[in-house]
Amino acid sequence: MATTCDLAARQCKPCAGGTPPLSQNEVNTLIKQLDDWIQYDHLIGKTFEFKNYYQTMAFVNAIAWLSHREDHHPDLTVSYNKCHVEYTTHAVNGLSENDFICAAKVDALLKI
Repeated sequence: MATTCDLAARQCKPCAGGTPPLSQNEVNTLIKQLDDWIQYDHLIGKTFEFKNYYQTMAFVNAIAWLSHREDHHPDLTVSYNKCHVEYTTHAVNGLSENDFICAAKVDALLKI
C-alpha cells in the first residue's frame, strides 16, 4: 500500500479516453493516505485555513505552480484566510490516481 509520501513522490499520468474512474474500494484505500481530505461523490476536497490573505495567496500560487507541473488542475475557492481545494478527473468522469497524487502534493506544501 502506498503512503502519503509515496503518493507525493509520484507523477500524474495522462488519462486516455475510455479509462474508467477508480472503484469506490480504490478510493477508500487512497483517501486514507491523505490528511483530512473528504470524498464528495466524484471528487475529493479539503479546506485549508491561514492567518491572513498573504499566506492564503502564497498557498494558491504554490498550487498553481504544482498544477502546471503535473498538468492536473483543481477547482479552488479562495477567501481571505481560507482556500478550498477540490480534485476530480474530468477525462474519466470521476476520481483517478492523479487526484490523490496531487492532493498529497498539496498537503506536502504545508509540511516544508
